[in-house]
Formats: sequence, C-alpha cells, structure tokens
Amino acid sequence: MDNVAIEEMFSALGPVTVKRMFGGKGIYFEGRILALEVGGDILLKADAESAGAFEEAGSSQWTYDGKGKLVKMPYWSVPEEAFDDPDDMARWVRLAYEAALRAKK
Repeated sequence: MDNVAIEEMFSALGPVTVKRMFGGKGIYFEGRILALEVGGDILLKADAESAGAFEEAGSSQWTYDGKGKLVKMPYWSVPEEAFDDPDDMARWVRLAYEAALRAKK
C-alpha cells in the first residue's frame, strides 16, 4: 500500500508518519507506533483491552513461525467493513492508537 493511501486511512487521527521497517512499514502517530503495513496489508495495534473487539469483528491476529513455535504479535487485520465506511475505519484506527498509548505506560 502506498503512503498516500495509508495517510488517508489514518486521517481521522491527523497526520501520520510512515517509516520503512523489516520489509514493510511502521505507521506512527505522535511518536507512537499504532500499525504496520506488511505485504500490502495494514495491521492495527491491539492489546488485552481491545483484541476482543478485533476478534469479534472477524479480524485475524498477525502470527509468524518462530523456530517451530507460533508467535502471536499484538497486531490485527483491519475488519473488512471498515474499508467501505470512513467512520468505521476511524473507530478502528482510534482503538489502535489507544492501545499504543496504553503500551507506553
């Protein structure tokens, strides 16, 4: 996904910073990472407080094989419906930012 599309997706928050990292991109707002772009997909940050909402919406958690052991990362796919509804996308983006804020405490 190009940076302009990413910036539009996160416009409900305000200007985001997109940085290349690990073959993908990190998406930051006010210095806190709240999402990743990996293989063209956007993954939003979640935590114990918000992961259930992502799961209920049908999102999938980002995992990878760590030497034969499945490693779960605190990032979830964007619910499909959000791509067609800017207000819904704004809700999910805000949830990701709230998780990023809690992670810094």
